[in-house]
Amino acid sequence: MKTQSQHGANVVVVVAMAIAVAGYAIISSLGLRAAPIEDAAPAVLSEHSKEEVRPAAEQPAKPTKDKTAKDFKKELFTGKVVFAQAALKQRGIKVAEEMHSQAVLETPSGELIPIAADWRGRAFYQDKRLRDRPVDLVGYRRPGLPYLQVLVVFLLDEKGRRQEMDYWCEICSIPMYEIKACECCQADIDLRLRPGKLPAYLTRPARKHSPNTNTADAPKSSGGKSSE
Repeated sequence: MKTQSQHGANVVVVVAMAIAVAGYAIISSLGLRAAPIEDAAPAVLSEHSKEEVRPAAEQPAKPTKDKTAKDFKKELFTGKVVFAQAALKQRGIKVAEEMHSQAVLETPSGELIPIAADWRGRAFYQDKRLRDRPVDLVGYRRPGLPYLQVLVVFLLDEKGRRQEMDYWCEICSIPMYEIKACECCQADIDLRLRPGKLPAYLTRPARKHSPNTNTADAPKSSGGKSSE
């Protein structure tokens, strides 16, 4: 009788172990395995990582690539536009031909500000009538970048009067801002000068042109072919 009882107990143990193994296999196959305790614990900063945490004010500035002109302060830039190679040569810096066509604004104080050849600044690379003469440029510079992005171009005549500049199609009566065929009729476009005033959000600083500033007469309107 005792032997039968012992045998029955052994059977119960074996069955229980079989059930436990089967249950573990089912749980594992369903991805229900509990995460280890160390994985579930909240992250703890080490002493080294704590030192790298900086206040928001000290965080690096976010890139400005997604910002547009309205996000930056517009300013008035005065001087004349020249090519970088010639301007650097006057300062005793000899550079290669690759810099010949880089247009820069030479300010009355002698600073050279490179002009971005975008939708408005490109005209200074194309048209010699816009260079080596007094100009007022409304534009802005992005933080960390030296390039001036031009929004409005004023040429000054021999009496210092401001003339707003663009290119004009007489047929379609539409303005453009670089030398190319009319976007509508594909005809040539003309340089157009009109008396202009600074935007209301700007105040004009005192003018101090450098002694070598060329005060040539205002250019006459002519065809829109490249005037390099």
